[in-house]
Amino acid sequence: MITILKPGLLTTIQDLGRSGFQKYGVITSGAMDQIAFRIANLLVGNQENQAGMEITLIGPSLRFETDLLISICGADFTPTINGDIVRLFRPIFVKKGSILDFGIAHNGARAYLAVAGGFDVPIVMNSYSTYLRAKIGGFHGRKLKSSDKLLLQSPSSTTQKIISALSKKTVSNQYLELNWFVDSGLFPKYKNNRIVRVITGREFDLFSKESQKKFFQESYLITSKSDRMGYRIHGSPLFLEKQFEMLSEAVCFGTIQVPADGNPIVLLADRQTTGGYPRIAQIITVDLPVVAQAKPGNFLSFIKISHEEAQLLYIEREQEIKRLKKAIELKYC
Repeated sequence: MITILKPGLLTTIQDLGRSGFQKYGVITSGAMDQIAFRIANLLVGNQENQAGMEITLIGPSLRFETDLLISICGADFTPTINGDIVRLFRPIFVKKGSILDFGIAHNGARAYLAVAGGFDVPIVMNSYSTYLRAKIGGFHGRKLKSSDKLLLQSPSSTTQKIISALSKKTVSNQYLELNWFVDSGLFPKYKNNRIVRVITGREFDLFSKESQKKFFQESYLITSKSDRMGYRIHGSPLFLEKQFEMLSEAVCFGTIQVPADGNPIVLLADRQTTGGYPRIAQIITVDLPVVAQAKPGNFLSFIKISHEEAQLLYIEREQEIKRLKKAIELKYC
């Protein structure tokens, strides 16, 4: 079990999303940075979709009520265990009674905590993810609060043997960082000014030529009116060549819509299922983590690639994840 001492700004339980229910108006939710989330789970011997903790901007303080194998991936919140700074993207064995503290995000916006076995929360519509507006999924359908106690699922028999072996090696500081980690080349760099690759949206050709040029030539500021549903970004306004009535159509994670005021909205994990604004572009899947780790005050710039290029980049990334998964399995054999 893990006890929440301080909850942080927005700490929730997530997985890779609630798929198959958008036709009923149920949003997908899930981890914002799915690459960091997947890697965190793999590092502790979990399936990629096991329930994990998403930490946003200001981190929590946690107490471990049992020995655990954990990993922390994503943005750097300067995490400490019993006062010692610990490193990201590697397995860490933690003894019962230890305190894990997260600070403020220095680069990026979100970190992910995975525990061997995963968090034991109810499955709602085939998902562990928290849908905050509907108050379903995750831990009682809400963000975590002080004094919450999170139950844990049992890790695999292999992982249990590893935990037992590491327990005997742990010295007085009550934790042990393993000496191997995931190379930084596998995950995006978390920069303040981010270049994001897109394919043109269905209504791109309906925008004025000037607006089409501005979209790819200028940077857009992420405003404070942003959350897990979407980022409102501000720059030179974008306008249609002529106004028209548009029926609501399906939208995706990374769809960039442009409302009447000309300032785009980037739709994210908690997006609605359909949208009625023209779609100027779609962020490619590989670059969604780049956007997920951005925060208000950062800038986004967009470059256009083809659909075929986007597909090849996705295939290459999934092959890298597959190789990583195999390498971790060999480490734990």
